[in-house]
Amino acid sequence: MRRTILLGLAATCVAFSSPAFSKEQLVLAIGGEPEQGFDPLFGWGQYGSPLFQSTLLTRGRDLTPEAGLATAWTLSEDRLTWILTLRDDARFGDGTPLTAKDVAYTFNAAKQAGGRADLSALNNASAIDNTTVELSLNAPRITFIDQLMTLGIVPDANRENGYREGYGRQPLGSGPYRLVEWQEGEQLIVERNPYFHGPIPAFERLVFVFTGEEATLSAAHAGQLDLAAVPPALATNLPSDMQRIIMESVDNRGILFPMQPATGEQAASGAPIGNDVTADSAIRQAVNLALDRNTLVDVALNGFGRPAFGPADGLPWSLDDEAFTAPDSDRANALLDAAGWERHADGLRYKNDQPARFRLTYPASDTTRQLLAQVSAEMVRPLGIEMQPTGRHWDEIQREALHQDAIVFGFGSHSPQEVYYLFHSQHAGFGFYNSGYYSNATVNSHLEAAQAAAGAEEANRHWQAAQWDGNTGYGFRGDTSWAWMVNLAHVYAANTCLDLGELGIAPHGHGWPITANLLEWRWTCD
Repeated sequence: MRRTILLGLAATCVAFSSPAFSKEQLVLAIGGEPEQGFDPLFGWGQYGSPLFQSTLLTRGRDLTPEAGLATAWTLSEDRLTWILTLRDDARFGDGTPLTAKDVAYTFNAAKQAGGRADLSALNNASAIDNTTVELSLNAPRITFIDQLMTLGIVPDANRENGYREGYGRQPLGSGPYRLVEWQEGEQLIVERNPYFHGPIPAFERLVFVFTGEEATLSAAHAGQLDLAAVPPALATNLPSDMQRIIMESVDNRGILFPMQPATGEQAASGAPIGNDVTADSAIRQAVNLALDRNTLVDVALNGFGRPAFGPADGLPWSLDDEAFTAPDSDRANALLDAAGWERHADGLRYKNDQPARFRLTYPASDTTRQLLAQVSAEMVRPLGIEMQPTGRHWDEIQREALHQDAIVFGFGSHSPQEVYYLFHSQHAGFGFYNSGYYSNATVNSHLEAAQAAAGAEEANRHWQAAQWDGNTGYGFRGDTSWAWMVNLAHVYAANTCLDLGELGIAPHGHGWPITANLLEWRWTCD
């Protein structure tokens, strides 16, 4: 099937190879398809530009808010009411005006949809007039502004061509591009939105192809792609006529540990909860101390990355002193000895006849996570701990492994809201976030105080205290709920004629974050 797709793509490229179109079309292989389509109400755009839709605010390179659909915005003194003034020239892709009613509908509907956009703090959104919208909250929420920067606006369901079931496969928005054709599992074709209120994109048409890692690299070598996402392990094997583009990121990889012992309890999905080995903090600390993160960067990432010690290294809401010396086998062995994990003749440690053995699960299609799992398992083995690298499909992970296996996960966000999801006990078992059922009342209190803070500086002190407050925290010095491994650099192969402008800092890879500055892209060759 993939070979057929690539041959079809080659034909498409030939069809557009005449001089009239030589600078008008780009072919990109930069990631997968969203399962629920291009629907902001269910999460499209949360990790990058929504492409088809516009947002109220945009995120500057320093992560601060800038004007988008909204030209002015204020928050009331009690931090419960947002008032936003909209530009009056925004149009949907069918030429109809975008008004405050569309914004109000989008926020109210997104709250009801319960998708990736967290609008639990929203009480109600209402249109005061055509260009003024009011968003009232039920409690102060410091991270609510992130939804103003990520939630794409859809048309009110009560208008002609309004939001309908199946919108995600036929999206209508006010973004720079509109959908032409989507062959699911194969390719997506988009064209300029003639009614877009911003600068005219340099390229009339974009073709996104959905191929696996190896097929993408083959297509790049065959000259079929203008831009391709490349896994770090393959990043030195680029075509000679393409340039390597490095996009810095806060995209991390780490081992999430099941924090509870196995008691036979099951999640609502039916998945088993708990693991008797990883529930022991000495095991979790020893794994952390065994990981040579510099070697993981070199071997699994080909050097395209940096060591990770927390979920948001280098960001204002993360501690800057969370790093520790590793590998440190002496300290790791001492912790295991003190905790009663005795080494037997087979080289494995045991405690109350329980072997120090557990699965380290990763998505089978991800070569980077596979390498991280395999190399880290070898690093831990001399301690008498057996981590068993196990590749599974995501649906199998969700059905069987999500709450009982240690899992190589990837996160990384422009918002501290992700920290709240990962470590607040109210999100235990909530999708892929706190799937290890981590719970610490003090950490909960710090996270709640951060959300209720009057400003970012105050909030950051509480976010950092949740990591470690001198007595407890979710980080290594506290509960050691994760073994963070690496922060990735996002690597792309780009046509030497393609200028991508000044790239920002990428979050986790969902949603094509490299397209965030798409309006800056230019073709530099005649």
